[in-house]
Amino acid sequence: MPKAPLGGNKRRMPDNPSADMLKRLRTDESTDANGSAALTLVEPGRKARAPVVRSEEEEEEYERSTESFAPGGDADYFREEDEEGRMFGSGLTEEQKTILGIFESAEAGKEDGVQDSADLNIAGIRRVLLRFERAIDKNHSQRSKYPDDPSKFIDSEADLDAAIKSLLPLSQEPVLAYPELAKSGTAAKLVELLSHENMDIVIDVIEVIQELTDEDVGNEGDDEDDVDDEEDSNPKETSLKLLIETFLENSVLELLVSNLSRLNESEEADRQGVFHTLGIFENVIAFRPALSRTLLTKTSLLNLLLERIKAKRHDENRGYASELLAIILQDNRENRLQFGKEGGVETLLQVLSHYRKKDPSDADEVEFMENLFDALCSTLAEPEIKKLFVESEGVELMVIMMKEKMLARSRSIKVLDYATSGVAGTASCEVFVDALGLKTLFSAFMGKVKKEKSALTTTSTGEDASHVLGIISSLFSNVPSDSTARVRLLAKFVESEYEKVDKLLEIREGAEARLAETIKEIELEKKDMLNEGDGVGPEDEDRWYLRKVDGGLFTLQTADYILAWICMEDDGVRSHVQTMMGRKGKTLKDIVAVLKEYHENITEDVPQDPRLEDAMVVDEGVVVPVAPSQRDILEGLMSFLESC
Repeated sequence: MPKAPLGGNKRRMPDNPSADMLKRLRTDESTDANGSAALTLVEPGRKARAPVVRSEEEEEEYERSTESFAPGGDADYFREEDEEGRMFGSGLTEEQKTILGIFESAEAGKEDGVQDSADLNIAGIRRVLLRFERAIDKNHSQRSKYPDDPSKFIDSEADLDAAIKSLLPLSQEPVLAYPELAKSGTAAKLVELLSHENMDIVIDVIEVIQELTDEDVGNEGDDEDDVDDEEDSNPKETSLKLLIETFLENSVLELLVSNLSRLNESEEADRQGVFHTLGIFENVIAFRPALSRTLLTKTSLLNLLLERIKAKRHDENRGYASELLAIILQDNRENRLQFGKEGGVETLLQVLSHYRKKDPSDADEVEFMENLFDALCSTLAEPEIKKLFVESEGVELMVIMMKEKMLARSRSIKVLDYATSGVAGTASCEVFVDALGLKTLFSAFMGKVKKEKSALTTTSTGEDASHVLGIISSLFSNVPSDSTARVRLLAKFVESEYEKVDKLLEIREGAEARLAETIKEIELEKKDMLNEGDGVGPEDEDRWYLRKVDGGLFTLQTADYILAWICMEDDGVRSHVQTMMGRKGKTLKDIVAVLKEYHENITEDVPQDPRLEDAMVVDEGVVVPVAPSQRDILEGLMSFLESC
């Protein structure tokens, strides 16, 4: 069977034709109907065929007769040869050619923008910005001329969309691009587009602003192990600061918050728009934490976040809202107080109550729950929020959660530690005892409540033990000495032949051993510094002290603080402690030594008004006396133990 001829056998002009081959090539001087010269390849010994001339009617009939003949509908099938010498045209259908044309157009469009990081020079950046501004002007002009006919401005809208997205690569070179964005007015025009009628355009702008304000801009190509020199990082920081300040001057925060109500999260694109908007807020706050206060004073963001976390269906935007809320409340007293005034404590407790009987469904929801607990703990640093927490029955809810074997149990213990701490935690301590929290607390203290094993668990047993000790310490500091609650608290250490005292001594011994290892490491580090001729300054001492706190000192101080209280209040406990410590070669003097260091490093807020040195304001205009300070309590405990 004869083989089908291959395309490779077709005659074609080689790259370097010989002189003989060129002689065979003759150009026909006649022109076709369009006036173009015809190029004909004539073999030797043959006459050139006269061109066929058809009328318009004959031409149309000829095209109709051959239209269905081309295989696959390839319009170029009958082209004898393309410029690369391939036979039978391109071999593509009309649909395939259309798709190919789209890709070719996209590649051609890159000529006006930035193709890669190599094109990120001043000339390339300015070309991108000029194209962007022209796209804005054209779209504005078309929309003004034909406001009621979208077909007239749809093309300009597509061009504007492409021009906006062409700004994304500028984040790779902030030192060059950001000053140009700010000085040329492009940044201001970008913010103005947040008010555009087309939400697709608005969402594109939001995505670009988030990318440009990311704190890691310009670091995409850096290795993880490389550490930038200060000289290299400063220009990036300065450029980012200039761009963010330009955005702020053009009211970007207000426009972003107002756009949240325009976005419909049932649509995927709008849902991403909300996510990128929250990302911009996080970027801005990370760059300048004080702007969190601006966000809450100039916008309704706090209310929007509280409403968003109340949604019954969990998604990534709900989780992001909880994270942003925790960031805003992290270290700003004014934000915390505003949070309390706008019903934030009640809202958090309502949402967290859903995890009383059930665990989060996945890791993302676990993170959402922890963000809410962290936000609540941050706000409880303020006396005013502690008062609202008690009024909203937050203590009772945390006690219920502490009894359940759910993931929220560990976080509820942490919240109670924050709620009961300090003089302002006195009310929480009393409510805690009345809510029968002592039984559950000391079960956790003794390790009798086993945590459910789960892949979603994020807290450790040691962390729980630290917070349990904190609650017990606060109870001894705040519960009145002549109250029934105080008697019930002390009875827990006396019952079951002082088993809880033994447990406390065991915790003390473990913390002391960990602290000894930490001190050994610090001494070696200090020795190396002195051998190298480096002096040891106050900053080094502070850093080492914090290492000791994390390395067991905090647990040791808290355990000894509780031991000092129970030794002072019960003779039987004191005698048992002396006996058990004597077996280890220790005495009450060792507890005194720990409490002295605690006393030396304790810091307490001193009221600015001298009249309030022994008082605190509970409500506006109401001043009531308070219990002795922590420093005074420590002095009394040390004095008693030294006399024993």
